[in-house]
Amino acid sequence: MAKSRVNKVLFITSEAVPFAATGGMGEVCTALPRALNKTKKTEARVMLPLYEDVAYRYKSEMEFICNITVGLSWRNQYCGLFKLEHDGVVYYFVDNEYYFKRPNFYGYYDDAERFAFFSKAVLELLPYLDFRPDVLQSNDHLTALVPIYYALEYKNRTGYEKIKNVFTIHNINYQGVYPGIIAGDVFGIRDEDLHIVEFNGSINLDKGAIETCDVIATMSPQYAREIRLPEFSCGLDGILIEHRDKIVGILNGIDTDEYNPETSQSLFRNYGAENLDEKTRNKVELQRMLSLPEDADIPLVGMVARMVPHKGYDILRKSINKVAPEGNILDTNIQLVIIGQGDPDIEGYLSHIQKMYERRVRAIITYNHDLALKLFAAADMFLIPSWAEPCGLTQMIACRFGTVPIVRATGGLIDSIVNCEKNAGGNGFMFEEYDSDVMDKTITRAVSMYYYHKDDWRKLQKRGMACDFSWNKSAAKYNDMYASLIK
Repeated sequence: MAKSRVNKVLFITSEAVPFAATGGMGEVCTALPRALNKTKKTEARVMLPLYEDVAYRYKSEMEFICNITVGLSWRNQYCGLFKLEHDGVVYYFVDNEYYFKRPNFYGYYDDAERFAFFSKAVLELLPYLDFRPDVLQSNDHLTALVPIYYALEYKNRTGYEKIKNVFTIHNINYQGVYPGIIAGDVFGIRDEDLHIVEFNGSINLDKGAIETCDVIATMSPQYAREIRLPEFSCGLDGILIEHRDKIVGILNGIDTDEYNPETSQSLFRNYGAENLDEKTRNKVELQRMLSLPEDADIPLVGMVARMVPHKGYDILRKSINKVAPEGNILDTNIQLVIIGQGDPDIEGYLSHIQKMYERRVRAIITYNHDLALKLFAAADMFLIPSWAEPCGLTQMIACRFGTVPIVRATGGLIDSIVNCEKNAGGNGFMFEEYDSDVMDKTITRAVSMYYYHKDDWRKLQKRGMACDFSWNKSAAKYNDMYASLIK
């Protein structure tokens, strides 16, 4: 019997754990390739910039492959290529100290040029790899130029024929919008090709990638539907409706080894579904660590999210700012611990609230993975009140740790959480309307179950812990997508 064909996929990303990561995309671009490789149906590799902040222990193990010159508009820049195998995945690193030897990954005046260089370098380096990809899978606006450059310059070159491009939208809020005047000077896009990236008088790299790619992948089936609606698309609904036949929604998974309460070294106490009393010890230890009143009985509500409005901080603020006679959510008997950073206004507000409610609230303005794991284990409930959520890993991690998610009905939250108030087999609480009153009432009902229906609460925890949010199901669907694309 003939051996089945192995799909070869090169993930192109601005970040990947553990080398460089600021959020969920970095986790996906590590965990998904690893899961795909385990299936033996796809060989997935990853390419990212060689940032200054990549740890020395990884740099010291890298193998130098080659160096070339990459042309970008009028520039000709050095480009080095390094290789490292880590945890079952081969990673390629693109080296250029002018662009990437900086203390942060993003936030520079020339980010457009930096990642245009990276995108061009990826394509120029393909002949030097010991790997001939069938599919190039770029991720969000910083690598959106990969399918654009491929369509404009590479698809007819010898050795580049028949490569397919998948453009992954992790968050459509960030589209790579720049002044049209820089198209030639920075991106090297000719006037006759400007229509591909032009949108509303500006350059929009997401729009160009949507036009030129073969498949648009999103992080959940619900988000695939939502981005075609004006309220979620940030202006691109017309383009996405036009290309709706390209759109595929596959729910993300989580690393079930990393997020395992029975083995995680970050926890004060390890536990599983059969010894949830040990989870309470994690709560008391975290309360002590954060100088909160130590109380095993009080419901601890956790939240780990980037501090930007669409994560639900605006309705959380409305909830906290309520006054008599209705009172606010912090007047109920709960503690609230939030971890995240982002918008200075949100950071400042939460720091102020912490001072006002020093016995109730802790706002940790940073992102610390170890502390986040401690919070997942310690909290009784996890609040995810997002306006939009392409997939969300937080609700999956919370379930894994026996922490009941309270979510708004949007994006991947709909695809992963079943409302226990409407379905006896549910794994969390869900509210529909993006409204602080509706959210508060849902939290109040969850707190009521926690206090007065202990058996139901324990069953709810165990149902969440039993959910299969591993990458196995997601990897199988990606395998099918690749197979249909390159047949």
